Amino acid sequence: MRLLIKLKSLKYCSYDKKYYSKLRGFLYSLQKGSGVFNRHEIDGYKFFSYSNIFPAQDMRYGESRHLIVSCPSSDFIYWLRERLTEIQELKKPVEIGEMQFIVESVTNFTPKIMNNASLITGTPIVMRIPKEQYEQYGIKSKRPYEFWRPEYDFNAFVRQLSDNLIKKYNKYYNKKIENQNLFEMFKFRKSVCVHRVEEGIEQRTIGSLWEFKFSHLEPEQKKILWLGLESGFGELNSSGFGFMNVVR
Repeated sequence: MRLLIKLKSLKYCSYDKKYYSKLRGFLYSLQKGSGVFNRHEIDGYKFFSYSNIFPAQDMRYGESRHLIVSCPSSDFIYWLRERLTEIQELKKPVEIGEMQFIVESVTNFTPKIMNNASLITGTPIVMRIPKEQYEQYGIKSKRPYEFWRPEYDFNAFVRQLSDNLIKKYNKYYNKKIENQNLFEMFKFRKSVCVHRVEEGIEQRTIGSLWEFKFSHLEPEQKKILWLGLESGFGELNSSGFGFMNVVR
């Protein structure tokens, strides 16, 4: 399930491209006070994801922007909706870095994955290749991991992405299905480097933008992909990466 949050800018402001941790902090703050929905305190996968604030451009006073939050748990989405509705009714300003908004509306919806579907990245997918797999993929590096990028073996991306989705599926539903290749057709769009600030330190995070097409999905495959759609593809989902959309 998803929340579509409509925001209205309260001032003239440049779009902050390094606001990832600030947006994450705002979403984490909405979870405070709940003994059930503190997903940021879960070890491992957080099982929620979110879009950029869009459209991603400088804003004037009174202009509208949008934000989408997704999670496979409808209870979690309803909790966030109640907190945001309270903020809306109090007309309490929402500050995300230098950007300042009021909440205009909050609505929920659930995207569906059809048997023949296309999924597209809303934010970059991040996949880290661990050091123990360097030899397998011909990577020469002394770092503990490398972000996947186009010069590396494409199979490393596919395998890591499929394994990541199946691990999430097994944990969320308490299953034990084997790893498998979930994908059919890929359209690589571009590689991107995001400069995000964590605890005052700027970190370079390399991700990639994709479109995935499927001609005929089996029921279990569809369920795995739906969980990924709502939890995020790849890594660092609770930091704003791997947010996915269904192409209509």
